[in-house]
Amino acid sequence: MTAKTYQYQSGFGNEHSTEAIPGTLPVGQNNPQKCAHGLYAEQLSGCAFTVPRAKQQRTWLYRIRPSVVHQPATKIANGSFLGDFSGMTPEPNQLRWNPPALPAADKKVDFIQGLTTYCGTGDATLKTGVAIHYYTCNTSMVDKGFYNADGDFLIVPQLGALDIQTELGRLYVQPGEICVIQRGIVYSVAVEGASRGYVCEIFGGHFQLPELGPIGANGLANARDFLYPVAAYERREVKFAKQFKFGGQMFEAKLNHTPYDVVGWHGTYCPFKYDLAKFCAMNTVTFDHPDPSIFTVLTCPTVEPGVAALDFVIFPPRWMVAEKTFRPPYFHRNVMSEWMGLIRGVYDGKEGDGFNPGGASLHSCMTPHGPDATATKQASNSELKPVRYTDSTLAFMFESTFMLKVAPIALSTHELQHDYFECWQNIPDSFTGGK
Repeated sequence: MTAKTYQYQSGFGNEHSTEAIPGTLPVGQNNPQKCAHGLYAEQLSGCAFTVPRAKQQRTWLYRIRPSVVHQPATKIANGSFLGDFSGMTPEPNQLRWNPPALPAADKKVDFIQGLTTYCGTGDATLKTGVAIHYYTCNTSMVDKGFYNADGDFLIVPQLGALDIQTELGRLYVQPGEICVIQRGIVYSVAVEGASRGYVCEIFGGHFQLPELGPIGANGLANARDFLYPVAAYERREVKFAKQFKFGGQMFEAKLNHTPYDVVGWHGTYCPFKYDLAKFCAMNTVTFDHPDPSIFTVLTCPTVEPGVAALDFVIFPPRWMVAEKTFRPPYFHRNVMSEWMGLIRGVYDGKEGDGFNPGGASLHSCMTPHGPDATATKQASNSELKPVRYTDSTLAFMFESTFMLKVAPIALSTHELQHDYFECWQNIPDSFTGGK
């Protein structure tokens, strides 16, 4: 498949409506006694029935068989995809990892098998907390699907495109794009070779667009640029394995047919993708470096105003023109936990060796961080003329109010850079004010 194969609907949070066969969707009601074409009506709810209308997320599906038609689920091994953080501890030191190795060519690993949890906190059964994973894979999921009962996935490809078949239609997601697949939605991932990327999982709430406030009506991620699938069903009798994560544990249920048999649907609870190149960055045109929140693409808020369970922030190509200003990110201590990844190019705060595309860093609550010695020296002495951060750069951040616990595998992997702290040690004492 190629990106040109698929059609999409647009508009973040819209009430979408799509049918693969004309006349599939009922008119004037959701659950008729008999649905068109002998289909079954099924509601997929992403929130309580009683939340305010503005927060309501639900979709009505019209499918060949209801999703209840499967064998009893049995527990299976989680592998390195974890959901229990009780054996992990927070790490106060700055951490950074090289890109994780791709699977060997003679070892077939699909998207779910290739998920490795690096950090997380909370409890999915209480619907609070987040987790951050890597995926590395090289083979497609065939007659095997997955859904997550614990939370929503935000997937950030770094290497290799993902061809995703969901119950509600298909998404083709390339590096430089992201997708969100909400809890409960079944999907399979096909790849075209070795693939790698990042996943953030949120256990409570859903992603939404950040408020614009004084910015006004436009800017950042525009709602019209978010793309949603159109109905694309298949009708196959096949031995199908439906795997799912529930309460942090993995399970599998067998089906005798494909679950991708939704002929039409309408609603607001549906997966989507977004091209990060369409983000309209805001930046200073006078002085000082703006807070990174100005680059927020999506947010999952907590009940405390202005505090996010997860902000997804990007640092895209843009102009830097600040006057009398140290332009890289300032040195910083923060109540939030910051996981940073690099999709391509060079991040302006880490211009020395060590932070490469596919790599990541974690700066935890109140752990000091900032530009390395190389970036500090260069930024302190460079001519302050307008500089274009070219299209070759694209970094991002998962930022959370939660104090993240680090998985043992993330602390023992050979990709962990034990000398990361050295990148700051050559920042000199240049004080000229006295003894």
